[in-house]
Amino acid sequence: MSANLPAGHGTAGHDHGHDTAPGHATLRGYLTGFVLSVILTAIPFWLVMSGVLDSKQATAMAIMAFAVVQIVVHMIFFLHMDARSEGGWSLMALIFTLILVVIALTGSLWVMYHLNVNMMPGMHEMKQMP
Repeated sequence: MSANLPAGHGTAGHDHGHDTAPGHATLRGYLTGFVLSVILTAIPFWLVMSGVLDSKQATAMAIMAFAVVQIVVHMIFFLHMDARSEGGWSLMALIFTLILVVIALTGSLWVMYHLNVNMMPGMHEMKQMP
């Protein structure tokens, strides 16, 4: 065994399962992620440019749904995140971050909505004036 290698990494039997271990990039994985990313970008672009959906809200919801799917594609194919990588800690950190972001965004929207409704009560009557 070579003195420069860490324990358990001898020169005999070079197959350490590196080809199948999560977190190792392959050209096929990157190409799959790229093709999915292009498709998940082209479909919302087509939805907006063609006006297939009549409602702006439905179009916005479709775009957000495709965005969420694209985030998952990027995490799996480019960041190599799964439940097994780093003993699950990277996934746990992601979940914690998402919870904090949802709390911050929900709270901000709630505060802004109530400020808009409650700060200037006379503004609602002024909108109806000629």
